[in-house]
Amino acid sequence: MKFSDLNINRSLLNALDDMGLKTPTSIQAKVFSEVMSGKDLAGIAKTGTGKTLAYLLPLLRMWNFSKEKLPQIVILVPTRELVVQVQEVAKKLASYISFDTVGVYGGVNIKSQIIELQNGCDLLVATPGRFIDLAAAGVLKVKNIKKMVLDEFDTMLDLGFRPQLEQIFDKVPEKRQNLIFSATVTEDIEALLQDYFKSPVIIEDDSMSTPHQNINQRAYILPNFGTKINLLEVLLSNDPEMTKNLVFVSEKSKADVLLGELQKRGMESVDIIHSNKSQNYRFNAINRFSEGETRTLIATDIGSRGLDIPLISHVVNMDLTDQPEDYIHRIGRTGRASQSGKALSLITEKEASTLNQIEELLDYKIAKVDLPKHLEISDQIFDFEKEYVPVKFIKLKTQKPEGEAFHEKLEKNKKINVRRNIEKEKQKKYGKAYKKEIKPS
Repeated sequence: MKFSDLNINRSLLNALDDMGLKTPTSIQAKVFSEVMSGKDLAGIAKTGTGKTLAYLLPLLRMWNFSKEKLPQIVILVPTRELVVQVQEVAKKLASYISFDTVGVYGGVNIKSQIIELQNGCDLLVATPGRFIDLAAAGVLKVKNIKKMVLDEFDTMLDLGFRPQLEQIFDKVPEKRQNLIFSATVTEDIEALLQDYFKSPVIIEDDSMSTPHQNINQRAYILPNFGTKINLLEVLLSNDPEMTKNLVFVSEKSKADVLLGELQKRGMESVDIIHSNKSQNYRFNAINRFSEGETRTLIATDIGSRGLDIPLISHVVNMDLTDQPEDYIHRIGRTGRASQSGKALSLITEKEASTLNQIEELLDYKIAKVDLPKHLEISDQIFDFEKEYVPVKFIKLKTQKPEGEAFHEKLEKNKKINVRRNIEKEKQKKYGKAYKKEIKPS
């Protein structure tokens, strides 16, 4: 199937040609006619399968010009980076039509976003918190909203956005089409469909138990994090195919340690993103990595949510998270749009059970690779590797000292603190109340 086989007008086809896209992905082909029918829909597909185009194409195809320039389509996403990416794709698709897109998110001055909204737009891409801020201020008019999209819904729940989403559903017009896109199916998604969607169509692309067939997955078993750093240095220094590498760690502290260690060893073209970095820093780091100025980008799971960077050659898991689904999210950053990719997992014996859970989820055996012979095994133990052992405080009983050196005090030497009543003592001594004579001056 080609895009020209779908009910897409010439302006959108021209834009797709400019983007170099001829053939829809599976989820794009399956979703198009269902969204065009006006039904509520839940699209479940792995990361990297083209979910953004899957909802943008039919929504722009159905869009009708309005002089009011109030948003008819709202797309809610979990992160600022994803706001920017969805907005960029929408602008490219709308390059041949008079269609305005505005993106809003927190962490920056709201005044410039207010001005943009006052100038009018047809599509609003927003994070939930900033949507509520603008609506509460009366700047965002919701009366014309006809289409509501929740993208990366599972990530929004992970970040705690459910209360904000419920507020938004209460604010927007009840008569609208709802679309939700997620990489996984959860009880929360099912509850949302039941509460807010009307007879939704559920389209699941490929089964979540199917591994990414075009991604070569391998695992190394190592004793500690220091040796993992040594192996990463060896791989980056000796593998010419590692041209664009996204390195995942589960915690910000580990990410900072990894960057510091690589920089100490003279590794160049390495950058980092996580939630402690400023928004401008994160945008610039992503842009440098996207443009090929930076070869390796270190990221946490939260810091990398919504990243859509083309031509990532390798994903490296410096550790595994407790959620096997996160592994799917991570490796989905490579091997996108039917291209090949490689995923390397550097794990310790303690992480072997998590790897087994991932293999069960994927129904796929990840190959274990022998360590390079010249790899140096580190004996360095970082603070985050040390096991926390709670200290029990034992209250010691006071014991009487024994032996010849101890002598009981004599009765007369035992001091007892008693508060004296001077007035009573004087009355007893003088037989009447004692008053000090005051001489006239």
